Amino acid sequence: MQKPGTLFLVPTPIGNLGDMTVRAVQTLKSVALVACEDTRTSGVLLNHYGIETPRTSLHAHNEHGKVQRIVEKMILGEDVALISDAGTPGISDPGYLLTRAALDAHLNVCALPGASALIPALAASGLPTDKFVFEGFLPPKKGRQTRIKELVEEDRTVIFYESPHRIGKLIAQIMEFAGEDRQAVIARELSKIYEEYVRGTLKELAAWVAAQPKVRGEIVFLLASQKNSERIKLV
Repeated sequence: MQKPGTLFLVPTPIGNLGDMTVRAVQTLKSVALVACEDTRTSGVLLNHYGIETPRTSLHAHNEHGKVQRIVEKMILGEDVALISDAGTPGISDPGYLLTRAALDAHLNVCALPGASALIPALAASGLPTDKFVFEGFLPPKKGRQTRIKELVEEDRTVIFYESPHRIGKLIAQIMEFAGEDRQAVIARELSKIYEEYVRGTLKELAAWVAAQPKVRGEIVFLLASQKNSERIKLV
C-alpha cells in the first residue's frame, strides 16, 4: 500500500534571500510539488537556489478550487511543499485551508521553522516580550474600531501588520482609545537594506508618519499595554 505524502509548510525570506534555511532548500528540492502563493514571485527565490521542482499557484482566489486536488496528490504518496510570497505560510498568508484539508484527510503536516516578520519585530522593539498577542491585519471597515477598542485594553504587547499607506490611519484610530502617550513601535522593511525601527509615543509616531513624503515597505506595528507603557520609555 502506498505511503501517503506529507505537506511541508516552508517559510521563505521576508526580504534578505540569505535568510533561507538549509533545511528549507533541501525540502523544496525533494518534494514532488511546490504550491506557491504567486509562482512569479516565488520563482525568483526558487531559481536563486537552483530549485527546479514543479510549481503550482495556490492563493486566496483559487485555493478553494485547488486544495482538494493537492490533497489527492498527497493521498497518492506525493510530498507537497507550501510557500507564500514571504514569511511563514498561514500567518496572514494563504495556508490554513490546505493545512486543514490535509489534516482532515489524516495526512502528516510538517511546519519548518523560519522567517516571520512578527518575531524579529517583537524581539528588537524594546517592548516587553514575555506576553504578546498577534492581531495581524485589522478588518478594513466593519468591526475595526470595536476591535481596536478591545485591543488597547490588553495587558500584553499587541502586534499588528499594516500596509504603509494605512499606518497613519491606524495610529490615529488607536490614539482615539489609548491616548497620545502610549508607547509603540513601527518596524519597517525588516531584513532589507532600509530596515528601520521608529520608537516612541503614539503622538511621536503620528508626527513621524506625517513628516514622511511617502512611507514605504511592509510594516509591523507594536503597541505596549497601558501598564508597560507607563514604566518604560522607548528611545
